[in-house]
Amino acid sequence: MHSFNYQLLSIAPMIDWTYSHFRVFMRLLAPHALLYTEMQTTGAIKNNPQRALSYQPLEHPIALQLGGSEIDALVDAAKSGEQAGYDEINLNLGCPSDKVQAGRFGACLMKEADHVAECIKSLRNAVAIPVSAKIRIGIDDQDSYEFFSDFAHQLVNAGCQKLIVHARKAWLQGLSPKQNRTIPPVNYDYVYQIKKEIPDIPVIINGNVSKITDIQHHLSEVDGVMLGRLACDNPYEIAKIHQVLYPAVNLSSRSNVFTQYREHIETEYDKGVSLSILVKPIFNLASGLPGSRQWKKKLMYFLQSKNVADLCELSKYLKDIDTELKTEHVSSF
Repeated sequence: MHSFNYQLLSIAPMIDWTYSHFRVFMRLLAPHALLYTEMQTTGAIKNNPQRALSYQPLEHPIALQLGGSEIDALVDAAKSGEQAGYDEINLNLGCPSDKVQAGRFGACLMKEADHVAECIKSLRNAVAIPVSAKIRIGIDDQDSYEFFSDFAHQLVNAGCQKLIVHARKAWLQGLSPKQNRTIPPVNYDYVYQIKKEIPDIPVIINGNVSKITDIQHHLSEVDGVMLGRLACDNPYEIAKIHQVLYPAVNLSSRSNVFTQYREHIETEYDKGVSLSILVKPIFNLASGLPGSRQWKKKLMYFLQSKNVADLCELSKYLKDIDTELKTEHVSSF
């Protein structure tokens, strides 16, 4: 498993998106990306571990992202994740939502560096798998490089083995989580500089990363990139980016990827999984192709008909419009 560098490319944890079926789809697109779960709170893991920790074997390598601040609860959740077979434990220190703040976790914990360091230290002592943290470059008016650097160093000194940095600060009041992904400006230089200060710790950059030329520049400064909304809005770009980063891996066509995921849909639907949950990851699979609007219409019709036989028609339609791979060179995007 470790013959590839799994730090190069990862798919961000995203609420209501990176559930197991979405991750299966991502794995088909990007065989060597590191996948992250949605943030799972310590309470969710304690109260319903089977639901909170479920995944399919092909999702490996996969990291479990935890939300919480109570040390004993985090330790118990991390141990459960390790026992469930996860490859990494990640602590969410970047989500700014009101609900998350009310629970005293996410980005608001950047105000409590000493406590977060104790959390990291306890997690390291509790599990043998790597422990990482996903952070912002600042919060509210605490947006100096000194604040960010001090926070990052405290985590590393406590035993954090990887830093994933969303290169925007978070406003804890006045902006929604969606606005916090777009309104605060990105500042990649903070991330580049912290990498120089902690050369022995992997640093992964996140935030408005979508183009291969930008990714290649980032990778000249840091160890990896984490992609988020691109995976939702135009998922096939993930496959293209993956092929550039891992050139030994052949690029599968959209129709081939769909054929594989179609088997997953059929299997999981037979188990009683909602078709809307299974179809959501592929809604934008034809993005950028002529006929993409018709693809979405056909998917909507399929959701209404609930006739699994219609998947054959979807396969044929996607194959018919998926012709650009014959002429398009991947490095041109």
